[in-house]
Amino acid sequence: MQHARLARQPHRPDPGQPLLGPIRLARARVHEAHGPARHLFAVLLARAMTGSVFWIMPGWEAARLHGPGLAGLGLDPGRITFVQADHARDLLWTIEEVLRSGAVPLVVGELPGPPGLTPMRRMHLAAEAGSGKGTPPLGLVLTPEGGSAGAESRWHMAPDHGQGRTAWALTRERARSEVPKSWKIRRDGEGFALAP
Repeated sequence: MQHARLARQPHRPDPGQPLLGPIRLARARVHEAHGPARHLFAVLLARAMTGSVFWIMPGWEAARLHGPGLAGLGLDPGRITFVQADHARDLLWTIEEVLRSGAVPLVVGELPGPPGLTPMRRMHLAAEAGSGKGTPPLGLVLTPEGGSAGAESRWHMAPDHGQGRTAWALTRERARSEVPKSWKIRRDGEGFALAP
């Protein structure tokens, strides 16, 4: 007689982190967002999640996120821990270590350019290791031009404002398990929604 063995793996795969509507991002992985509205993409993701956020940025750049501006977008700036790195290599190391710790559900890293395949692979492994310590962390790297090798998914976000409307164009350029697709995002009261 054959006996069935119970596995410790979940019977249903993780459906991913919801962003807006049907848009989801895989947890325990690192994604990339680029384009002029890439920071808004990160804010939308942080809004959709609960818990703290680590936002790692270059210490040599003068641009900073504006707390009241974040609050105006519906994100409590008190949830965010800002970390400034003095060197480019420190940015990648910090992202990796925070993902590995599993201490926060979302790690955002602003990079001056796309990381290579080896640093991206190290970040994926760190995110997988961090998922064994609680909620699987999600990593998001923000790059000016895009093109990170090995990212789980690549997103482009840009303003698409018109006469009397405030909107953004969001494009999933690449994903391991999804086809490329575009959406329009608009303000919806105090939040955001996909345009019909």
